[in-house]
Amino acid sequence: MEYTAPIIQELQNLCALQAQQIAELSAKVSWYEEQFRLSQKQRFGRLSEQSDHEQLRIFNEAEREAKPSEPEPILEEITCRRRKRQGKRDEQLKDLPVEKKEYRLPEEEQICPSCSGDLHEMSGQTRREIKIIPAEAFVVEHVSYVYACRRCERESISTPIITASAPKPPIPGSIASASAIAHIMTGKYVDGLPLYRQEKSLSRLGIELSRQTMANWMIKAAESWLEPLYDRMHELLLKRDILHSDDYRNIYIIETDLQIA
Repeated sequence: MEYTAPIIQELQNLCALQAQQIAELSAKVSWYEEQFRLSQKQRFGRLSEQSDHEQLRIFNEAEREAKPSEPEPILEEITCRRRKRQGKRDEQLKDLPVEKKEYRLPEEEQICPSCSGDLHEMSGQTRREIKIIPAEAFVVEHVSYVYACRRCERESISTPIITASAPKPPIPGSIASASAIAHIMTGKYVDGLPLYRQEKSLSRLGIELSRQTMANWMIKAAESWLEPLYDRMHELLLKRDILHSDDYRNIYIIETDLQIA
């Protein structure tokens, strides 16, 4: 059976392709065998590692650079005194307010026990301590006085009534103050104190405040105080070309807002 030239060329191309595939598969098999051998060695082989002697030469910089004939440099003797640093205790207390309490002998005791002469003040000994005042809670009564005109009361049909202005409450109809709400928010979101722990802590101060009430305060204060601030920040962020945040969720929200805008 005779083969034509095109068939012979096609068979030659097929053989060349198969030879290339066989070479690639052989290389892959060799690589997998090497990986398997290394895995078995790490699993069952000796734990101690033998370093190549040639690799250790990179640490011989001292031996390579040493010149025994090089003369030693002349040493210059320098004497210095180390200045004493400020004590750690003083550094810790430098930003705290100071309340000074002075103790003096009464005038009738300022008499020398040896010769009965008068004593004079020569110096003082100072001892420092930290004083911590626990949190205090008290009630603030806002009294707005109402004023009326006595002349109008006597002579006029109607009398104008004027009430002194007072600060508006953070939450209308609530006993919450700005400082109380800030204290609860700081405890929860800064110090990591859940509301049930703050409930017990406030109870020790004589304040019976339920965690449900504190939760209501935070929600209402966030809507009236923080939501305008959030809206303003959101408006400014949308004007930026690039935004960065460490929180993935915040990035997703910002990117979503940018796409909507």
